[in-house]
Amino acid sequence: MYMAIITVNGNEAPISPAAPHTTVLDFLRERGLTGTKEGCAEGECGACSVLVARPGVNKPTDWVAVNACLVPVAALDGQEVITSEGLATAGASGEPAELHPVQEEMAVRGGSQCGYCTPGFICSMASEYYRPDRCAHPKAEAADGTDPDSGSDSEHGPNGFDLHALSGNLCRCTGYRPIRDAAFAVGTPAENDPLAQRREQSPPAPVATEYTRDDSTFLRPATLSDALRLLRERPDAVVVAGSTDWGVEVNIRSRRAGCVVAVDRLPELRELRVESGHIEIGAAQTLTEIERRLGGSVPLLAELFPQFASRLIRNSATLGGNLGTGSPIGDSPPVLLALEASVVLAGVDGEREVPLCDYFTGYRQSVRRPGELIRAVRVPLPLSPVTAFHKIAKRRFDDISSVAVAFALDIEDGTVRKARIGLGGVAATPIRALAAEAALEGEPWTAATAGAAARVLRNEGTPMDDHRASAGYRSAMLGQSLLKLYARTTEAVSS
Repeated sequence: MYMAIITVNGNEAPISPAAPHTTVLDFLRERGLTGTKEGCAEGECGACSVLVARPGVNKPTDWVAVNACLVPVAALDGQEVITSEGLATAGASGEPAELHPVQEEMAVRGGSQCGYCTPGFICSMASEYYRPDRCAHPKAEAADGTDPDSGSDSEHGPNGFDLHALSGNLCRCTGYRPIRDAAFAVGTPAENDPLAQRREQSPPAPVATEYTRDDSTFLRPATLSDALRLLRERPDAVVVAGSTDWGVEVNIRSRRAGCVVAVDRLPELRELRVESGHIEIGAAQTLTEIERRLGGSVPLLAELFPQFASRLIRNSATLGGNLGTGSPIGDSPPVLLALEASVVLAGVDGEREVPLCDYFTGYRQSVRRPGELIRAVRVPLPLSPVTAFHKIAKRRFDDISSVAVAFALDIEDGTVRKARIGLGGVAATPIRALAAEAALEGEPWTAATAGAAARVLRNEGTPMDDHRASAGYRSAMLGQSLLKLYARTTEAVSS
């Protein structure tokens, strides 16, 4: 009889008798690993973060921090997890455990106050500690917090530590300075560090899972064709990848599904190919994987990624999931609309490619048919040289957009030859600003043109009043975003 098993801190543990909707967080706490905390149950505070062995970008395995409150434990069947308790090295008989270097720095620099958030910070910090390409940063802020010069980078430490790794962790005691000091003080893993050595071996292969309990089933098909057959047989099934959206539904709205189908490890959905006419991005690659594999080669996506939720969320979230939910305030659709992207939809009868501008049909509705999956996103080449992504929100990072605007312009000899503008948060679906695009194309790239097009852009969509922003504010931000783009392009030329 098949038994679903998860390896936690080096020890195998059966998933049964947990229900299929049980989160990794609850599974761990029920087994006494109470360092993993629940703070928000929405993936916004990071108190629940743990490390998972995932396919690496620069090494066979990466230790990736994820929100344990969002991931169903059945999704980690056959996988390896490390909690804050598992980072310390066991001492000899009767001796205390030896702290992990990250734990040691947090302790000696006063990075723990009430302590509730500390284990989550530790796991997120450990993920960055083990990032294979972390190295000394030439423009880093000094370890004592002073800027060595006006061009310094306050979001990276001299040890190459990227503070965005902690952007999904919340300290309610506001003890961020000593936490940052600890992050900027950690060194590099020792050669005999077992977790560093583990990176050199492949991560556990995906396990085809069929876990049923209490009339509820979690399924992980082995191939895309298996998944498509399942969806035809079970049209009621909920499809999940990173579970960053479905996990919130389970926790906050007590949603339950009779059948959940996981597609995040399907090899057919995890490719990234650069071809002569387009870049094809697998729908189940996480945003972090896409960011690191593209390496900034698509500047508009590179500008999006740091503003998309937090690193913890980006470690699980996928483009396929963000498009599949059909949310009008998702951050990736405006960018992909400006890039003139298309989606490849796969079904049992074959594939079809749909331009993203034709994909959305209504509030959280699309042309995707029952039983179809988003297999990939295609971005046509060449890319427009002038791009920008403006996210207007109450917080700089880790927030939901009030308005999102993405621009992609071709400007030749001072004239706008092509303009593509994607908008989010101003209609029932993400939309293209067609009228503003028409007002720009064929016109000289001047202050007068930008001002006239900005007035047109303010009237795009059907913005509404809600708790995030008023309709008037949203409209005003649309116009201002184009004026901001013009100011930045002229500054770049003059400098």
